[in-house]
Amino acid sequence: MDIGIGGRSPIFATSMLTPGSLIRRLNQIDIALFAEEAAGLDITPVQLSVMSAVARHSGRDQSAIAEEIGVDRATLASVAARLEKTGLIRRTPGRKDQRQKLLHLTSRGRSILNKMQKPVKQANERTLAPLTPAEQEMFLSLLSILVDGGNVHARAKLRLPTTKDSA
Repeated sequence: MDIGIGGRSPIFATSMLTPGSLIRRLNQIDIALFAEEAAGLDITPVQLSVMSAVARHSGRDQSAIAEEIGVDRATLASVAARLEKTGLIRRTPGRKDQRQKLLHLTSRGRSILNKMQKPVKQANERTLAPLTPAEQEMFLSLLSILVDGGNVHARAKLRLPTTKDSA
């Protein structure tokens, strides 16, 4: 498989030259950098995604948050329970359907979310550091195209924002 980058890295001498194995490995690296930068805050990337979505849409139900961040409902329910147990979010029953769980960020959750901004920025910068600024922009653009194009195949669909959502 020639992807036109001419063996710039020793990784190309291995059997890891498949999109899935490279993406999986990069995800492992990214999670390790996130853990290093966020050490002591005891938040995982998925928990951060949930908290960020809840901060943007306070009072939205768990299913909608799951769709927004691209995780299945069972995973979201488990993460939300953990966040509630640690006092970072609050879950309330829906008005019309008591089975529905509406999510709200607590003041402690908002404080942690604010504290996470710098570590997340640093982890992202470290993940992308081997690339030039132009390559970073292109890489993120290409990843977005792949995620958008492949979303239909994911078990947990990511609800892509519409013009209405960004208003």
